[in-house]
Amino acid sequence: MAQQQDQVPQQEQTQQPAPAAEATQAPAAQPQQAERKRQSHQPQRRGGQQRDRRDIDEGGVEASVVKIYRCAKVVKGGRTFSFGALVVAGDRKGNIGMGYGKANEVPMAVEKGTKDARKSMFKVVLKGTTIPHAIKGRWGASSVVLAPARPGTGITAGKSVRPILELVGITDILTKAYGSTAPKNLVKATLDALRQLQSREQIEKIRGVQLEAGASEFQAR
Repeated sequence: MAQQQDQVPQQEQTQQPAPAAEATQAPAAQPQQAERKRQSHQPQRRGGQQRDRRDIDEGGVEASVVKIYRCAKVVKGGRTFSFGALVVAGDRKGNIGMGYGKANEVPMAVEKGTKDARKSMFKVVLKGTTIPHAIKGRWGASSVVLAPARPGTGITAGKSVRPILELVGITDILTKAYGSTAPKNLVKATLDALRQLQSREQIEKIRGVQLEAGASEFQAR
């Protein structure tokens, strides 16, 4: 009986390390479970960050997204989101247009805005890689001044004005924006300035005069 009593504690001692092994495995599993729980509860961003999206169709017309707007509507069950896309389209050959599309998803809003921009395209008077003369466009509280530049100058413009000038086919120009910096107003003010551009022949026809040689040439100061 004494031998049996001695064997029982030995068996208990041999079985005791098992909980210690489980304890060593538990901390390793806890970080994985915590990471999975954090990922499951992490909110997904439907809109995402603004990116430079450009699409080219078969006709050579490129579309660039200027700004993505997100609107949140509070309803009984929570919040619903809708998105708006400000898009400009051009063929880099003097044609440019602007469009705005709204939808519940960003791709659909961009697609609607692109279609609207291609419908509203118009012809712009250019002179080589720049514009024929300085011009100022206005829209709302924003105004944009465009000035011609020498070849090799590049495009000096902000993030809202630059896509328009690139897609219209201008590579050398100086710009300055005044007033409100809202992307919609800046885009429309830039388009207003491009619509006012006139060639030498158009000015001679409107005024009924013959301009001197070099009167419309860009003079550097």
